[in-house]
Amino acid sequence: MLRDAIRSLAEAKIAPYAAAVDEEARFPQEALDALVANDLHAVHVPESYGGAGADALATVIVIEEVARVCASSSLIPAVNKLGSLPVILSGSEELKKKYMTPLAKGDGMFSYCLSEPDAGSDAAGMKTKAVRDGDHYVLNGVKRWITNAGESEYYTVMAVTDPTKRSKGISAFVVEKSDEGVSFGAPEKKLGIKGSPTREVYLDNVRIPADRMIGEEGTGFATAMKTLDHTRITIAAQALGIAQGALDYAKGYVRERKQFGKPIADFQGIQFMLADMAMKIEAARQLTYAAAAKSERGDSDLTFQGAAAKCFASDVAMEVTTDAVQLLGGYGYTRDYPVERMMRDAKITQIYEGTNQVQRIVMARNLP
Repeated sequence: MLRDAIRSLAEAKIAPYAAAVDEEARFPQEALDALVANDLHAVHVPESYGGAGADALATVIVIEEVARVCASSSLIPAVNKLGSLPVILSGSEELKKKYMTPLAKGDGMFSYCLSEPDAGSDAAGMKTKAVRDGDHYVLNGVKRWITNAGESEYYTVMAVTDPTKRSKGISAFVVEKSDEGVSFGAPEKKLGIKGSPTREVYLDNVRIPADRMIGEEGTGFATAMKTLDHTRITIAAQALGIAQGALDYAKGYVRERKQFGKPIADFQGIQFMLADMAMKIEAARQLTYAAAAKSERGDSDLTFQGAAAKCFASDVAMEVTTDAVQLLGGYGYTRDYPVERMMRDAKITQIYEGTNQVQRIVMARNLP
């Protein structure tokens, strides 16, 4: 029922704008409005804060179905979870009430500020600093590759509170868009997910109350990594949705397209390509759903399973969308058809929330 409801909504209210959102590189406001109106913009927020209280698998299905029609739009529920999960995992009860309630209502989105110009895969090498000043902290630094920056009201920011301790000297804070000293760079000009703004976030003597720290001082990096164990599965879901959208479109096309006097779907070479695409998508789906169940239960092998799901599903998405372009031939290479957009959108799933090379390091260190 959940999948049917989201698919109907996505096809009616999000799909019609997907090409224009990509072409104009503009934020998918129609998608945000539709998701908020149907309480699907941040389904993971617990009921105690006014949220839908959806479990990890339901969240995955929402993201997958939105990504099937528009990858940019699927970053609304995905990044709302990424940005707010540190607060849910480690924040005080006061902090949860303060920020989860407006998020659940749709009054503001959440973004996640971990990466920096010189701290990507090596996130512990960050330079953004937070200095205690009485009952406040003063933050200075630059965060890069921040999804929905400028659109979100709230930002989970990782900053160094003790430079002598490397990862154990990093703390997490909630910064608000309206805080004095917060500003944003120009939107990045990207290959794909053009409807999801990616900007730098500048923190220039941003003074925030000390009670906006998430958890204890020095626990921010651990919270950031724990968050990614759960949210990598949402990227797997996004990749899965993109791949499914490409396969669905290619299937319809090959039945209609005639060459040599018959639909190209009748040729075994085409059938085998479709069979391989469907098989790989189903394998990715099983891995992703199983990882979501482990996320919900908090299983001890979640770190491995989350990395495996994200890595496998994103590699499948890149392969399947590339094959979909091939199946459409010359048409697949044009912007008149959606598969070239899906191919461009798929690429980022192999890169963000930890590159697939980093996922393999994570898996190797956590072999079951």
